[in-house]
Amino acid sequence: MAAISWYHTSSNDSNSTDSGVTTIRLSSLADVQLRFLCPGDLEEVRALCQDWFPIDYPQSWYEDITSSTRFYALAAVLDSEIVGLIVAEIKPYSKLNKEDKGILPSTMGRSAEVGYILSLGVSKQHRRNGIASLLLDSLVCHLTTAERHAVKAIFLHVLTTNAAAILFYEQRRFRLHSFLPYYYSIRGRCKDGFTYVSYINGGHQPWGLYDYIKHFCGMALNAGGLCPWIGSRMRGAIRWFLQRSSSRISFGH
Repeated sequence: MAAISWYHTSSNDSNSTDSGVTTIRLSSLADVQLRFLCPGDLEEVRALCQDWFPIDYPQSWYEDITSSTRFYALAAVLDSEIVGLIVAEIKPYSKLNKEDKGILPSTMGRSAEVGYILSLGVSKQHRRNGIASLLLDSLVCHLTTAERHAVKAIFLHVLTTNAAAILFYEQRRFRLHSFLPYYYSIRGRCKDGFTYVSYINGGHQPWGLYDYIKHFCGMALNAGGLCPWIGSRMRGAIRWFLQRSSSRISFGH
């Protein structure tokens, strides 16, 4: 089953409603506590996800995210109530599905890992308070520690029609990577998706010809200018040619 990242906003008005729910404005995010999910959260998390997301997750998914250390499952809690959550996991790049294999260059992907955001959601009445950003920032901080240096990218899938989520991620340095036709099956209907990627820890997208030219020109300029760089390469090539010629002459005698 395809995972989905879903963060919905409806209006810029501070007193706006979303399906009749009045938005609660927080005076400070200091009142919001972050903690990892635990088995006791299962029923609450399931009720929230059924309300937030258009996908029906199986029971096993809720059991996994509330108990398995395989997942980075972080909850935002306000007054003992879960008001937001983010679920992600770290995957070896080599184990990704075919549609996601172009995220990293093949040379980097052999030993690299990636962070995959399965879900990100905030309760309707608490949206536009920075809770989604707080959860996402916590994940990014976790994946950019020295222990996680092998993680070179964070990616997610999102419905092409979810303009609010797309804007949210684009404002946070995620970039469109690919279009996924008929990627989702939602209530018996196929829906298109996008893959969005943010690069971390020195990761980057696969290079094209322009990227290689830009890289080598940058190296040349950093080494003291293009002409000295070309000159040093030419001198090296001449030395190599002369050495090869000398060895052949010596071998002939």
